[in-house]
Amino acid sequence: GKLGWPWLNCFGHNLHLAVTNAIASEKDRTVRALGLCRNLVNTFSMSWLKRRDLKKAQMEADIPQHNLVLDVSTRWGTKQKMIDRVLEQIPAIRRVLIDDRKHGHLNPTWQDVSVLESINAALKPVADFTDVLSGEKYVTVSSVKPVLDLLKDELLSPDSNDTTLTSNIKKKMCAVLDEKYSPAPLQELLRKATLLDPRYRAHFEAAIIDDTKGQLLKEIMEMTEEGHNVEQVSDRAAADDDVPTTSSAPPPKKKRLCDLLQKRKAQPSTHGLTKREQADAELSRYLQEEALDNSADPLMWWRDNESRFPLISKLARKYMCICATSTASERMFSTAGNIVTPVRCCLKPEKVNMLVFLSRNLLSH
Repeated sequence: GKLGWPWLNCFGHNLHLAVTNAIASEKDRTVRALGLCRNLVNTFSMSWLKRRDLKKAQMEADIPQHNLVLDVSTRWGTKQKMIDRVLEQIPAIRRVLIDDRKHGHLNPTWQDVSVLESINAALKPVADFTDVLSGEKYVTVSSVKPVLDLLKDELLSPDSNDTTLTSNIKKKMCAVLDEKYSPAPLQELLRKATLLDPRYRAHFEAAIIDDTKGQLLKEIMEMTEEGHNVEQVSDRAAADDDVPTTSSAPPPKKKRLCDLLQKRKAQPSTHGLTKREQADAELSRYLQEEALDNSADPLMWWRDNESRFPLISKLARKYMCICATSTASERMFSTAGNIVTPVRCCLKPEKVNMLVFLSRNLLSH
């Protein structure tokens, strides 16, 4: 952009485009089956008699008593859920419609079932990724690259059991995702964020690690030149520690000798090193650390190890806060919309900001 910042597209939106474009590319083969699904959902949702007969047929066929669901054009996941639910209820649907003269034409043929199964086989493996990367209480940006690699190398890779339709949809989805994440600045951002996540740094090839390490080193030096060096932060932190505590606060515990020696051991001496040499040494030590379990919290790790990696931790703080999707922003817009109602339309922007902040951050009792 004009500010020189890389633009990270919403992962959920990109995945939605990949799915819709892939299905649209096979429109001649998918349009009838998808239209049939929507007509079936509408038919059963608008007739209580049909719903009653469906429940009876479900009991007779010994299948789950689930209602049919309709897809929403702006949410690709609903399309997969609609298809999956129709396939699940095929035996009950056929029992209900077999003697229905008015709606008998909606009974799925074996060709319809084959098309729906092919679409579902391509979409079902990726159904959970949008929700997983839509969180705002945990780090998501560093997971984008590992998720993309997982999709392309495993979940969307060709399989000998795939039908031609399934294979074509997978290929198109991969092509769209590759196009969306191909810009060099975006690739650089994702690699930096992933390498700064202690869970994923071992997933890189040696050549990519060296290249990304050089980019991080360059950025650290730029931050140092701008005055964001560790000494300034440490001085401010030390000054904060010297502020007298109130009488109600408990006195600080005296540090034991073993604690002081452990701290000295954990922080190798950087005396006599230039800032660049110090940053290079930190990066090398960080890359030699044991990788965290995928279920661990990288933010907690960085909080506990900030003193060991004072330079790199500043970059981690910068990149770990990026959201992989726009879901968090959309939630915020919804909160603001609920606050600024017609009755409160005269609220000043400052008041709205404070109310939104309180709404999102106050703990409900």
